[in-house]
Amino acid sequence: MNLALKIHEVAVAYGSKPAIIYEGKNYSYADIDKEVGRYAVVLKQLGIGVGDRVAFQLDKCMEFIFLHLANMSIGGVTLPLNSGYKTDEVEYFISDSGSSLFITDGERYRAHQPMLKKLGVKTVLINSESEVEVVTLSTLLEAAEAETKHRDFPSADDDVAIICYTSGTTGLSKGAMITHRNLIANMVDLKNIWQWTENDILLHILPLFHVHGLFVALHGSLNAGSTVIMHERFEPGRVWKTLAEENCTLMMGVPTIYQRLVNEWDKLPNKPDLSEMRVFISGSAPLSVNLFARFEDATGFRILERYGMTETGMNTSNSYYPAGRKPGSVGFPLPGVSLKIVDGKGREVVPGEVGEVLLKGDNIFKGYWQMPEKTMESFVDGWFRSGDLGYQDPYDGMRIYLAGRSKELIITGGYNVYPKEIETVLETHTAVKECAVMGLPDEDFGEKVTAVIVLKEGFEKADPVEIITFCKVRLAAYKCPKTIQFIDELPRNAMGKMQKNQLIEMFK
Repeated sequence: MNLALKIHEVAVAYGSKPAIIYEGKNYSYADIDKEVGRYAVVLKQLGIGVGDRVAFQLDKCMEFIFLHLANMSIGGVTLPLNSGYKTDEVEYFISDSGSSLFITDGERYRAHQPMLKKLGVKTVLINSESEVEVVTLSTLLEAAEAETKHRDFPSADDDVAIICYTSGTTGLSKGAMITHRNLIANMVDLKNIWQWTENDILLHILPLFHVHGLFVALHGSLNAGSTVIMHERFEPGRVWKTLAEENCTLMMGVPTIYQRLVNEWDKLPNKPDLSEMRVFISGSAPLSVNLFARFEDATGFRILERYGMTETGMNTSNSYYPAGRKPGSVGFPLPGVSLKIVDGKGREVVPGEVGEVLLKGDNIFKGYWQMPEKTMESFVDGWFRSGDLGYQDPYDGMRIYLAGRSKELIITGGYNVYPKEIETVLETHTAVKECAVMGLPDEDFGEKVTAVIVLKEGFEKADPVEIITFCKVRLAAYKCPKTIQFIDELPRNAMGKMQKNQLIEMFK
């Protein structure tokens, strides 16, 4: 089964029913299906065929959705890029993936133009820019007809549908190959356990380039025949207003979003009517026990927390029923997912003991793009090594709790950040001798990226704001340090290995 074909079949069944209401503009299921057909024609005319990678770097917009579904419908592979990525980052993703086509807007094109010319990648803009002589989608779409025959849905279950780049401890991002089977298996499981139906109205406030916003919220809603109210960007006050006025039943967010929503709630003179809401769902980063309790005290709703990864989609979920949700727990494996906890030698631990979480199921990705060694390292006897530490409660049905990460991953505002990538950039600064980057607890972001720096001789001091700005020119904003600390010497053990745990204790 092809994911785009599955959504096409839903669109045919629901016809004139509202599918997405984007910033007040209503698109029915039939409208979306028609636009996907037109975009499929354009992509074929641009030479896209089975297995070709198409990279998008776009702000949240309907064009993103039409392009993505159209691309999968003709056998292409979507490469969704964070809208905040800088030129060097985009160059790596396009070059490493061998993308045949790059689709962006005029502003980003101007920023990336020298790099794009160097790579020789075909580029299309979604909007017309008088000073930019590049073909635009609007021009190409004028001649395109929305005929279903242009979508032959050639990709099958185990063909790659999407490549999502995820950071690596070496600093090089790895392209996780997500298949149609992976996407559909997760979609079916979530529809069942969250009792998702055509009667639901989901408020979509997440980025579309992110697994959470694209795979879970968008794909899931379209599969269920639901209606999506889509905001271009997250604004706490507007979210509360929309939930009440549009009779929304579902919302998904990251802990940072819930932190800001509950802060906004305290300021509201008149609390919104949430009588139609079924469930608030949180993921992409750990939800603190304090935030869980604070949100419930304020709104009466217990947030449903689940656990997923780029490579696996969703793995576990708390119960749909509020009484079955526990703060600090990510619930139980989805029906199609197997999970076990192992020690450093790969042996299953006694229930209640902490070990590495291993996963198996139709949701598990195919491997890392052009990195067979990394792929092999990530699997043991068919089980995917998550790199996450966790344990199961033997007195509560083997409920799962995560206890940290075996890798140095920082999760800030729902985004994954690896320290090595930021350290590599910082070490190019003229004043920096060496540095260490870590995540420290933060009420708003969950974890804030913090850099500890040893200055070179001759530099008695440095301006933290200037160093952060230096990073922002070279990295997406969410990766950049929020705080800079200076130290005379980094703590190391007898073997010379840096002791980040000591730094965390010093500065947390």
